[in-house]
Amino acid sequence: MAKATKSKKSKSTRKRHPRSMVQRKNTTIPISVFDNVMKQFDTAARKLKLDKSLLEFIKMPRRSSIAKLPVRMDDGSYQIYTGYRVQHSIARGPAKGGIRYHPGVTLDEVQALASWMTWKSAVVNIPFGGGKGGIICDPQKMSEGELERLTRRYAADMIDLFGPDVDIPAPDVGTGPKVMGWFMDTYSMKDSHVTPAVVTGKPIALGGSRGRAEATGRGVMLTVREAAAHLKLDLKNATASVQGFGNVGSVSALLLQELGVRFTHVSDVTGAICNPSGIDIKALVQHVAATKSVLGFAGTKKIRPKDILYAKVDILIPAALENQITEANAHRVRCKIIAEGANGPTTPEADRILKKNGIMVIPDILCNAGGVTVSYFEWVQNRIGYFWPEEEVNRRLEEKMVAAFHDVLNMSRSNRTSLRIGAFMLAITRVIEVVQMRGIYS
Repeated sequence: MAKATKSKKSKSTRKRHPRSMVQRKNTTIPISVFDNVMKQFDTAARKLKLDKSLLEFIKMPRRSSIAKLPVRMDDGSYQIYTGYRVQHSIARGPAKGGIRYHPGVTLDEVQALASWMTWKSAVVNIPFGGGKGGIICDPQKMSEGELERLTRRYAADMIDLFGPDVDIPAPDVGTGPKVMGWFMDTYSMKDSHVTPAVVTGKPIALGGSRGRAEATGRGVMLTVREAAAHLKLDLKNATASVQGFGNVGSVSALLLQELGVRFTHVSDVTGAICNPSGIDIKALVQHVAATKSVLGFAGTKKIRPKDILYAKVDILIPAALENQITEANAHRVRCKIIAEGANGPTTPEADRILKKNGIMVIPDILCNAGGVTVSYFEWVQNRIGYFWPEEEVNRRLEEKMVAAFHDVLNMSRSNRTSLRIGAFMLAITRVIEVVQMRGIYS
């Protein structure tokens, strides 16, 4: 077994493990994120009035795989881990989606994330389908050697699922460029030649794309900028809060601060802080790098983490985990724009309350699609063997995200619905169009 590391980082990771719950009378029931995405799909599908049999064909995951992964630990013993890979759709192109390492990974979660990837890729109009993977483990309690052996075992056991034209993994919660490098090397050994296009989110030296690390946060910034312009909200006088100060939350906050937005509330897995006069995001990033926590940052006071969602600000960026804004607390949210940096932070029941209260929600399948967009750029660069400078990557990302925002806005306005349902309607229409053109092999 891996030796547990007694550190603040390990303790804070354990706090993230429990899934969101909803109270029903005296019973606590887990909120199914896969049920949530199915409800979102159904609401949009009803408005489209398309062939029901085709809708059912594109709604459910095409393949869900489970593997038991024996891994030799540093002490010589073996630990058996459970790994998942779900391919939701390959209608528009190879399945695309990250691999998550987390103690709370479930098949329900992975199926939901794979589904969202299908619709996300379609919203930004890139030729990918949707996929997702995950392993039930706590990477904070594992050595680098154990993580490498786990990654290589996962890649080897499921290798027939993957390929540059079939299914292309990427980093997610608990993984990063180093893990992608191990995955690429394992696949390349099987292929007998270097195959960089089998994964994205790799280190630059292994064929990664410049701008990829900041891409999701940059996409959040771009969609907030477009939403603010639509609502005639002056970002130079706007306030914001961010839940989750990881890669997505910190990058989006940094870029929005450059546009003049004043951040008053920030949280991460260790706690939450506020300063009504404003928090210097650049200095906070340096503080977190040194201390591994937002707590103790100069000029701020500690608050309850849940109060991040209820702060009276113009822009709220939930960039943590799923099911943060629910039917139980949506009425307490007091912002003008919710920019979903995380996947699935808002439940369908909460969406109805937020819409009634006049809050614009920039949905996850649009708001955080910058990551998959630059993953597509990385894949393209790997295929042609030519790499773009970061300015070129960022310019192309801006073109894609701005076009996607206005496509979604036009769809939602013409159908008098929310941006989320408009985004789903747009995505479903694009997937159905390809399915009808290709036909269904039988």
